Amino acid sequence: MGLANYITAVLNFAAFLCSIPIIAAGIWFAQKPDNVCIHLFRWPVIVLGFLILLVSLAGFVGACFYKKTLLAFYLCCMAILIALLLILLVFAFVVTRPDGSYDVPGKGYKEYRVDGYSSWLRNRIVDSKSWNKIRSCLADTDVCPKLNQQYITVDQFFAAHLSPLQARCCKPPTACGYNFVNPTVWTNPTNPTGDPDCYLWSNDQTQLCYNCKSCRAGLLGNLRSEWRKVNIILIVAVVVLICVYVIACSALKNAQTEDLFRRYKQGWI
Repeated sequence: MGLANYITAVLNFAAFLCSIPIIAAGIWFAQKPDNVCIHLFRWPVIVLGFLILLVSLAGFVGACFYKKTLLAFYLCCMAILIALLLILLVFAFVVTRPDGSYDVPGKGYKEYRVDGYSSWLRNRIVDSKSWNKIRSCLADTDVCPKLNQQYITVDQFFAAHLSPLQARCCKPPTACGYNFVNPTVWTNPTNPTGDPDCYLWSNDQTQLCYNCKSCRAGLLGNLRSEWRKVNIILIVAVVVLICVYVIACSALKNAQTEDLFRRYKQGWI
């Protein structure tokens, strides 16, 4: 195997390794309770990760055995996959840039407003006809029940850094002035008109605030937070893949030039 092919094979193996954290990030993202209930967001990262893995393997085999067809397939497909990753990154950044969170005085957690998020997210989740299915799915998760095991006293709960979903689906809005019994049971609101969701809160553990508009805001907040974490991995992966692709293209071009020069020289000899 020539030096250029050896370099290309090593680079494709690096691209193969790069696909692993992408797949892992996609799996982590997909298994989160909110994404289990929203199928639209579960698969893009995982699918792209597996495609990069397969294309990298094709490029590795093509470089090892100098199969020009496989190398051409690799160069074409990898360019498309890098472009798709860049599009996904830009799209995810744009739709998750608005932040609907706001601080709650004296509390360790934040609360969230639906209007603070992008219209694209709102239209597909908050204003969608599928919210009843999403709500029922969230009620079947352990997002809220596990709070009762983690926080016993009111001081512990108020100092906790709750996830957006926990802060808006598992308890009533702070403005209502409900009294803490445990993280999912609250009584005797002192300001029941402080928020439209005050009347929607229920101590029924299958209801809680899943019918509240604030729960939808919490879901959007969770999605935004998780996408931001995934984006960090995708940015690193895209930078590595672009570097690998550029170097691989250069190595293959040099190999073709050397091959052409060798044939030309042999023809003269």
